Amino acid sequence: MNSTRSKIAAGIAWLLFWTLMTFAAVEDYRRDGGSAVWQPVLWEASSALALTALLMVQRRISARYDRLVVAPWRWFALQARILPLYWIAFVPLAFGIRHTVYALAGHSYSHAPWPQLFVYESLKVTVFASLFTVIGFGLLSYRELLGAQLRAEQANALLREAQLQSLARQMQPHFLFNALNTVSSLMHTDVARADATLVQLADLLRAALALGQRPLATLEEELRLARAYAGVMEGRFDGRAQVDWRIDSTVLGVSLPAMSVQPLLENVFKHTVERRRDTIRITVSAAREGEDFVLRIEDDGGMLGKEVHDGGSGIGLANLRARLAGLHGGAASLTLAQLLPSGVRTELRMPCAS
Repeated sequence: MNSTRSKIAAGIAWLLFWTLMTFAAVEDYRRDGGSAVWQPVLWEASSALALTALLMVQRRISARYDRLVVAPWRWFALQARILPLYWIAFVPLAFGIRHTVYALAGHSYSHAPWPQLFVYESLKVTVFASLFTVIGFGLLSYRELLGAQLRAEQANALLREAQLQSLARQMQPHFLFNALNTVSSLMHTDVARADATLVQLADLLRAALALGQRPLATLEEELRLARAYAGVMEGRFDGRAQVDWRIDSTVLGVSLPAMSVQPLLENVFKHTVERRRDTIRITVSAAREGEDFVLRIEDDGGMLGKEVHDGGSGIGLANLRARLAGLHGGAASLTLAQLLPSGVRTELRMPCAS
């Protein structure tokens, strides 16, 4: 939804609402025998100005939490924390305007005693603010729905390309040749290990095909594919790679772009394990940090090339970045960092509002 058009539509609706409220107040005033029409107009105008200012403050404070609209109870809890602002500020703003205008007109404005007035107006403004907060929630939910549909369409388009790249990468002749060659070598020395590697290879291909037609997968499903891949590669490199899995069980249900963990792990084997003779230790961790889900893959032997420092990356990483952007916009990121004295950390970070 276009942001400017949404603001214009909301402004027009707000103006029409207060116009209707003003007409109703004028008619009630006339019905009671009043003749100074400017007074009910002032009453409603002062309320409109005060509430407009307070709603703008509320919107400014809560805008940063718009993504929590997918968790309504948390979003409404944040809005409720702003409600005391209305109780404190509405009466001084609205009634201050009325007293000022009446004084300029040479009249005095009378009303109930201040304590009673504060209680009565606080009840009214609570109902009013709650009503427009619910309306705001509906508008934000609708905008989020449209945005999610657009991002899903973009993600599906990118997924088609990612499917071909990911499946082609896993089904490349050299990959199958190396895996089968590993099995062939083990058949003469360790039949049990050869059999286990074949099972892992079958699991890898089965998991890859299962995820190949979906835009999203849970972390648990992604790890099933990644573990199968790691098992095959550990067998291929015969002790030159050790993978340590540190996964917080509370994030296993988090949804990720399908086929996102295995390519990151493959990147380590391709650019680090294959190029080193000593043992490379790889750590795969996943946890929640504040409002974010964070996946990290670290090794103790990799070195970043100049192209990565300059912001470049391989096709697989670039494609994953594009899919993350399609799903979460600027709230998601995929970064690589050099560790000291050696090693590379790949970090995938995205919202975890669910």
